[in-house]
Amino acid sequence: MLVLEDVNVYYGAIHALKGISFEVNQGEIVTLIGSNGAGKSTSLKTISGLLRPKTGKLTFNGENLATVAPQSIVAKGISHVPEGRRVFANMTVIENLELGAYLRKDKAGIKEAIKHVYSLFPRLEERKSQISGTLSGGEQQMLAMGRALMSKPQLLLLDEPSMGLAPILVKQIFSIIKEINASGTTILLVEQNAHMALSIANRAYVLETGKIVLSGDSKQLAASEEVRKAYLGG
Repeated sequence: MLVLEDVNVYYGAIHALKGISFEVNQGEIVTLIGSNGAGKSTSLKTISGLLRPKTGKLTFNGENLATVAPQSIVAKGISHVPEGRRVFANMTVIENLELGAYLRKDKAGIKEAIKHVYSLFPRLEERKSQISGTLSGGEQQMLAMGRALMSKPQLLLLDEPSMGLAPILVKQIFSIIKEINASGTTILLVEQNAHMALSIANRAYVLETGKIVLSGDSKQLAASEEVRKAYLGG
C-alpha cells in the first residue's frame, strides 16, 4: 500500500532522514518508535507532503507521491493527525469535523461520517457546539482524530496520539485506534510510548538519528533485549 525506498529528507543542511525504507500493507497497524529527534514525525510529514524527499521513492497504491501537493494526498486517501493536535481552536467541534470533509461533495456520506465519529468518540457529540480551544487535551486529541477520519482515509497517520494525556485516556485512545483499524483503516503510528505502540501494532520499525536500525513483528521487538533497554525501561 505505502512504500518508502531509500528516502532522504533535509531541513536545510540537516540530513533528517538518511535513506530510510519501509512499507505499510493494507489492514495493518505499523508503528515507528525511537527517541526524540530520531525522524519519526519527519517521516509522517514526508508521506503527507508537508516535506519533500530530496531523493528516494515514495509510493501509495503504486502511485508516486514525491511531488503531489498535500491536499491532493488527502484526496488520494491519506489523513495526517499531527503532533500537538492542531485543532482549529476558535471553531466549534462540529465545524472542525466539517472542515475535515472539505474535499467531499457527498452530503449524505458526510452526515454518515459524522455519525461514525460520534460513535467512536461520544464525548464529541456531547461537545459538538463547544469552541474547540476550550476542550481538554484528551478531547482535542479525539477531535483531531475524528477530523482526520472525515475524509474517509485508507491510511491514517497518527503522530504522538498519547502525548500529554493521563494514563486512563491513553488506554482509551489506543483502544479506539484498534477499533478504527478493525473497521478497515490502515494505520501508521508514531508514538513515544513504545510499550503501548508495540502492544497494538502488527509490525514496527525502530528509528535512530534518521535511520532504521531494527524492524520486525511487534511482539518479537517488544521481547528483544535491545528494544527493552532502550525504549521500554528495562
